[in-house]
Amino acid sequence: MKVNFVDLKAQYKTIKPEVDQAIAAVVESCAFVNSRSFEADFSAYIGAEHCVGCGNGTDALFMAMQSLGLGKGDEVITAANTFIATAEGIGWTGATPVFVDCDPVTYNIDPTKIEAAITDRTKAIVPVHLYGQPADMDAILEIAKKHDLVVIEDAAQAHGATYKGTKTGNFGKAACFSFYPGKNLGAYGDADAIITDDQELATRMRKLSDHGSNVKYQHDFEGINSRMDGIQGAVLSVKLKHLDKWSDRRIEVAARYSEGLKDVCVTPVTVDGVRHVFHLYVIQVNNRDELMKHLQEQDIASGIHYPVPLPATPAYTGLGYKSDQFPVAYGIADKIVSLPMHGDLTDEDVDLVIAEVKKVVK
Repeated sequence: MKVNFVDLKAQYKTIKPEVDQAIAAVVESCAFVNSRSFEADFSAYIGAEHCVGCGNGTDALFMAMQSLGLGKGDEVITAANTFIATAEGIGWTGATPVFVDCDPVTYNIDPTKIEAAITDRTKAIVPVHLYGQPADMDAILEIAKKHDLVVIEDAAQAHGATYKGTKTGNFGKAACFSFYPGKNLGAYGDADAIITDDQELATRMRKLSDHGSNVKYQHDFEGINSRMDGIQGAVLSVKLKHLDKWSDRRIEVAARYSEGLKDVCVTPVTVDGVRHVFHLYVIQVNNRDELMKHLQEQDIASGIHYPVPLPATPAYTGLGYKSDQFPVAYGIADKIVSLPMHGDLTDEDVDLVIAEVKKVVK
């Protein structure tokens, strides 16, 4: 029996009439660029004042940082074990990413390591709510306040996750959500949105996304071209209505995995006071290559998120970091493996994965 890592076809079948109708409405109206309706829907869902749609998650991170004035000579602290887009958004502004090790339990940035990385050039912290679990925002916000730093949330994997009852996206000056198709809330192509309560910041970001303009042919500065198109917004508005139900199922699947695997490998831990929405279900094993090969032979998909800490990638080796500065990130890099995780997994699917993992894990 095949078990997909993500099953977008199965998801589409459950919402096909709604999606088809929404796409047809966009085609009929020819409103192909921008999606104000989804922006209103998503800002209301998060509980924030403003939502600025854009073309993709990397653009969103860049737009937020650029609009907040980050640039050459500045430093921005972020996690060592995130996808490169987080650091790219920093680098595109001209600022330098400064990497901090992760917490061994949650894999999120370790707040106890942040202050040691702060210099007189540090201007911001970008915590990543990795795998769907919110970072320790109380500790991060306290550090930011103490050192007068801006916080920008990378919430690309945490749609609908909550920290002490508040949804991610409400803690920083801005928050960036990716709608890449495989995300918990995924478009049918690239799309993203930035959330903020700051009207002036929202206006700057919207201008930046549209060639530095909010009036046709009046360009206040050089911008970029990164807007969410109408079809993506329509699809996302449909999917948003189902997001919490899909998240509930992900949490059920994670609990079933954890119960079945608790005696054979390191399973994810959800810290008290958060709603972990399990964009990814990541375990640690000592024989990852053997396990992944076995799962592939059984037609069960798996993945690695992420195989190499960013300080070790060629893009950032010039920063001069050493592996012993990130003992946790390097220590787990060859052990972590992501199991199938999506809202359409059946109990039978999950039990099969558990059984096959148990055959191999030592």
